Amino acid sequence: MAKQVKGKSMEETLWESANKLRGSVESAEYKHVVLGLIFLKFASDKFEEHRKKLIAKGQEKYIEMPEFYNQNNVFFLDEFSRWSYIIKNSKQNDIALKIDTALHNIEKNNKALKGALPDNYFSRLGLDITKLSSLLDTINEIDTIKDKAQDIVGRVYEYFLSKFALAEGKGKGEFYTPKSIVNLIAEMIEPYSGIIYDPACGSGGMFVQSIKFIQAHHGNTKNVSIYGQEYTNTTYRLAKMNLAIRGISGNLGEKAADTFGDDQHKDLKADYIMANPPFNQKDWRTENELKDDPRWRGYDVPPKSNANYGWILNMVSKLSENGVAGFILANGALSGGGDEYKIRRKLIENNLVEAILVLPQDMFYTTNISVTVWILNKNKKVQRRSIGDEERHYRNRETEILFMDLRQIGEPFEKKFIQFSGPQIKDIANTYHTWQQDNTKYKDIPEYCYSASFDEVVKKDFSLVPSKYIEFVNRDENIDFDDKMKALQSEFADLLNAEEKSKKDLLNVFSELGYDIKL
Repeated sequence: MAKQVKGKSMEETLWESANKLRGSVESAEYKHVVLGLIFLKFASDKFEEHRKKLIAKGQEKYIEMPEFYNQNNVFFLDEFSRWSYIIKNSKQNDIALKIDTALHNIEKNNKALKGALPDNYFSRLGLDITKLSSLLDTINEIDTIKDKAQDIVGRVYEYFLSKFALAEGKGKGEFYTPKSIVNLIAEMIEPYSGIIYDPACGSGGMFVQSIKFIQAHHGNTKNVSIYGQEYTNTTYRLAKMNLAIRGISGNLGEKAADTFGDDQHKDLKADYIMANPPFNQKDWRTENELKDDPRWRGYDVPPKSNANYGWILNMVSKLSENGVAGFILANGALSGGGDEYKIRRKLIENNLVEAILVLPQDMFYTTNISVTVWILNKNKKVQRRSIGDEERHYRNRETEILFMDLRQIGEPFEKKFIQFSGPQIKDIANTYHTWQQDNTKYKDIPEYCYSASFDEVVKKDFSLVPSKYIEFVNRDENIDFDDKMKALQSEFADLLNAEEKSKKDLLNVFSELGYDIKL
């Protein structure tokens, strides 16, 4: 049994206990085992709680009827799917099969969980019975409904998602977007009411934080509708479980599917879009695929070599008349030529780009590169502000873009990663909202933020690299990253050519001496 260690949170203690039991099972597989059991414990606790209420009301004859649970957003569990039955049989040799059967029956009896729960994981993985039994004892310690205000099971699920993403590391763990980045986007675009969409929803973190944002600001969560899509089947299941644990109703499509090749929400118009699509996705379409897709209407077709602008245009096509989108992309999308340049220029000319925020390195578990938050807004407000101490000079905010450099902001966590603290998120969002709404209080701050006019962006040839606009006084940051990389690329090519020439000269010397050397 996992007893809470002094100085450690319940989540930390549970994680350490559960992770010790993993054995030889890969994190990518084990997360579905642990999170599936957490869900099973939660669903059973909710079921038992509601069952007692029915009995207390004298409605005992209804306690085995699914509709009397479903109508109260409680999942119905048959006798062999309840946690009490699982724990009672936890030391039996067929406990893995019993768990698989329980999850299968829960999904079968509750339409909202279609395609959500782990499918045959426990039997297939051949888990050690002793370790599985110990894991059940560990999960059994979570009282998922003891303190609804603290959202205990939600906290545990979120913590375990983040820890599994950390464990899987680079090249994996794409199912999870660090919470502080999601919180920042939510605080900036303020998804109070309407339709929220995520075209690459992973484990559903954007939706969870949107709902938390509404609750924190005393809004009504019934005023939002959730729509999403996820390509990977196992991650699709994680998302559906994540929403179910929070009591969030969402439409993630009929199945896991490719957003480009099998759009599950073709006619959707969203008020808010929050997304962290795959970075620099290559070969996302063939040469002739999607060339006439309506999502690119009015723009050039995104290049097949990189999906970044495919994701952007997918989101633009899904925005409602007054919609706003906040999403994350690799920094390479900020500049560059070819079709990406043409699309970026058109986005700027169409006055859709509202803000660009470059983030610190090491915020993601899957990559250590610095990435960017984009804010697109189909209804940029016309604001006017004063510039200068004496002379009043007005600019039209509607055509400006706010650039922010956040690379010096953040605090360390998990030893090698960076996250934004709560106060830092509020400060960043406040800068953005002040820029949007107040015609006198916003000021450009060297090394932090700058509001660029359309003409300035034109002069920079429609580049969205923040360092081209923000003033740097203490650091040599006004060096353009792309220009520097091109220079380094050229130098590296010269070095390789020189090395090749030296190799040939050396081979010629040996050849003249009568030695034939093959490399």
